[in-house]
Amino acid sequence: MLRILLVFSVLLSGLFFSQNKLNLIPYPQKVEFQKGEFIIPENFILDENLPKQETEYFKKHFNKVFVFKYGNYKEGIHLIESSYPPKISHLPTNEEQKKEKYTIHISSKKIVINSYTKQGYFLALQTLIQLFEQYKDEGKIPAMKIEDEPKFAWRGMHLDVCRHFFTVEEVKQYIDYLAMYKLNTFHWHLTDDQGWRIEIKKYPKLTQIGSKRKESMIGAYVDNTFDGKPYGPYFYTQDQIKDVVKYAQDRHITVVPEIEMPGHALAALSAYPELACTKGPFEPATKWGVFDDVFCPKDETFTFLENVLDEVMTLFPSQYIHIGGDECPKTRWKECAHCQQLIEKNNLKDEHGLQSYFIHRIEKYVNSKGRKIIGWDEILEGGLAPNAAVMSWTGIKGGIEAAKSGHFAVMTPGSYCYFDHYQGDPATEPNAFGGFTPLDKVYSYNPIPTELNAEQAKYILGVQANLWTEYILDFKQVQYMIFPRLFALSEVGWGTSDPENYKEFEGRVINQFKVLDKMNVNYAKSIYNISGKVIPNNNGVSYELSTSQNSSGIRYTLDETEPNVNSQTYQNPIPVSKSMTIKSAYFENRQLKSAVSSQQFITSKTTGKTITLEQQPSENYSFGGSFTLVDGIVGNIKQLGKTWLGFQGKDVVATIDFGQKTNFTEVYFNTLENKGSWIHMAKSAQIFVSVDNENFKMIKEIEKDEIQNAKGKIKLNVGDQNSKYIKIKIKNAGIIPAGNPGADSKAWLFVDEIGAN
Repeated sequence: MLRILLVFSVLLSGLFFSQNKLNLIPYPQKVEFQKGEFIIPENFILDENLPKQETEYFKKHFNKVFVFKYGNYKEGIHLIESSYPPKISHLPTNEEQKKEKYTIHISSKKIVINSYTKQGYFLALQTLIQLFEQYKDEGKIPAMKIEDEPKFAWRGMHLDVCRHFFTVEEVKQYIDYLAMYKLNTFHWHLTDDQGWRIEIKKYPKLTQIGSKRKESMIGAYVDNTFDGKPYGPYFYTQDQIKDVVKYAQDRHITVVPEIEMPGHALAALSAYPELACTKGPFEPATKWGVFDDVFCPKDETFTFLENVLDEVMTLFPSQYIHIGGDECPKTRWKECAHCQQLIEKNNLKDEHGLQSYFIHRIEKYVNSKGRKIIGWDEILEGGLAPNAAVMSWTGIKGGIEAAKSGHFAVMTPGSYCYFDHYQGDPATEPNAFGGFTPLDKVYSYNPIPTELNAEQAKYILGVQANLWTEYILDFKQVQYMIFPRLFALSEVGWGTSDPENYKEFEGRVINQFKVLDKMNVNYAKSIYNISGKVIPNNNGVSYELSTSQNSSGIRYTLDETEPNVNSQTYQNPIPVSKSMTIKSAYFENRQLKSAVSSQQFITSKTTGKTITLEQQPSENYSFGGSFTLVDGIVGNIKQLGKTWLGFQGKDVVATIDFGQKTNFTEVYFNTLENKGSWIHMAKSAQIFVSVDNENFKMIKEIEKDEIQNAKGKIKLNVGDQNSKYIKIKIKNAGIIPAGNPGADSKAWLFVDEIGAN
């Protein structure tokens, strides 16, 4: 998209131009500055023909600042008017496209909004609100014309209320945030293993039993600790649901409900155990993760789900109903006589085919009610239902597959769009689920995969970010996790993001913080903290520091002391020639303005050397790429996203080039185990050496028992070696065996630093 800024005089100074740079998020498709200024008066006349509901929303934002009244335009009186419906002769042919299209023309005398629909008018008002926020202290707005429309029809945010619950008022605040930044879809995750949060009148035990749990997991998953406190009962009544849906409709936001099936069903099974493959008893989960007990595909289960969906569809008028479909273990189905008979009776290939049968049957029912289903990309298993849309979360592959087969897809890959991940240095951030998704990474995302041609790309409905709440205990933490990343999502969805000009966007983000401050929003300030990047140099690696502010304010130490205003001033990347700890912070006017960042380096003869991988890591756990394995940073077992590479169902085969023949006697690497998250210890590992990168000789082999006994921290004595290349093969555990979370799925293998001494 072109962003056009017309400067009306070549004599204008750079300072004046910067003053006219708009602090809008998302940035409009086209901005044209014109001669003159709109002097902001204390009293406004509003066109009496303006859509009243939307205009009242606008007035509410400024009811303590300006005086508004409706009337007819008179010369000399400042007016906001609209040509809704528009008085133009050429209309776009795409109904969906013109629905959110608008123009704003600000002249010295008035502001005119042109839109096709009330929704377009409402979006224009969001732009106008931001303009007033930017310029109201100056008392005047530059004359300009804005022509704007979104690139993507689906611009969504998700909220999980099952792991932790949020009140109606908090959900409404969440919806307000979406409206402010032109998102138009609220995905409400209402049922899961840990809680059933929506009243279903036909099945009262769903909320009587399924809306509470005896305790909750706390801390990192590997700690396996619990708070011992009963949680709930928490749920929304149907009247509360209607209230929220109406609130969202008033802000032109569609609420898409999610009712999980066939997996993530423990809360429902605790209330109605007869819907499972085994007798139970069951209880809502107290741990996070994936569980073997799922809905059994028998007639009484489908009757139950159809009755539930009847009530859900009455409450939610959305075109799409989200039916989950993700992370459904097949363990119980494999052991269930009914399921096996169903597979045979319907000529299904296996349990994955049974999953497809399940989704097809639910889709047929939902379609019969005039609605469509959307599900996580596992609904592709065994064949996609005829009219289903896919929400691609495990990466972009699901979205690509859906689009190529003529199905709509919403792109929400975990590596870019999971806001439960860390957004800054994990050492300085509140506890999060894992992963590392900073603001600049969200901003860099392009929802249209390069693998799609222009025709296939039309099936990409848009983009969404997800907020899972295992480690989000209250609404202040919700705010912290979505802001400022929601700003990046907003601009990506609008289609005006420009990753090459990220610093300009960062400046607009910081300006938006003033708005969040006025609203008392607890946003993350990671943007002010020091970011560190390991880069190779001729002798190993260097550590490059950066900040959103002036880098001359960065101070650092190398002796493990806390940096202060008199510490070394950062100028160039810091060489890491030996094991050391680099601590850094940002100072302004001799005052500490950021958290102190600390990075420990443990160097070896592989540090900074060239490394190649035969198979690439999963998109969600690929931060830094193969270089992560030789960057001198040892992974933290509680923080998987930033310093580990994750491989699902793949072996790690890494070849490191020392650059010249090198002596070493020890090789080390780390792997880990966290079965609740499907992460299993490596099955085995082999070490090879070569002088020509063609002929390799194995010098060491280690089996699973030895890896297990070492708790994944592997140090191998390999004798006296002298070679130019070293190759390490670390074998994935393969398919997760029965009795484990995620049974019958591909295991994850996590590996961090590979070193030699």
